[in-house]
Amino acid sequence: MDAILAARVPRATAWRALAAAFLAFAGLALAQAKLPVAQVKVAGHALRVEVASTVEQRIKGLMFREKLGGNEGMLFLFDEPAYHAMWMKNTPLPLSVAFVDGEGRILNIIDMEPHTLDQHAAAGPALYAIETNKGWFAQRRIKPGDKVAGLPKPK
Repeated sequence: MDAILAARVPRATAWRALAAAFLAFAGLALAQAKLPVAQVKVAGHALRVEVASTVEQRIKGLMFREKLGGNEGMLFLFDEPAYHAMWMKNTPLPLSVAFVDGEGRILNIIDMEPHTLDQHAAAGPALYAIETNKGWFAQRRIKPGDKVAGLPKPK
């Protein structure tokens, strides 16, 4: 059908390409929309986090992100406590993730390698996950059981 349409209406291919480019641009703009930012304290250490609270925001996470500041990260706010898991598909940065329960207690911390599909799961029912540069938690001697303050509450 596309070949017939292109032969009969040569501009149809150009219009289709233009429409595809527009949709790609619109999708990129939506994907790059700014997330809300919060300041949390992880065992007393300040961390500026972008808050991913919708399904779409959590799916994208830090995918395609080329850099992350030294005291920056992403806070994943889940709809309910569960054994949530993360992966590193399309994520070029090495990251560490801390899974956090509804009381703000760190359940476990896992280092993750770029561009992998390995599942990194919470050790218990987590309401939050915090991703930051790989080693951020270890450098500050943050461990399971430590508390996170300033977490937003689910709606």
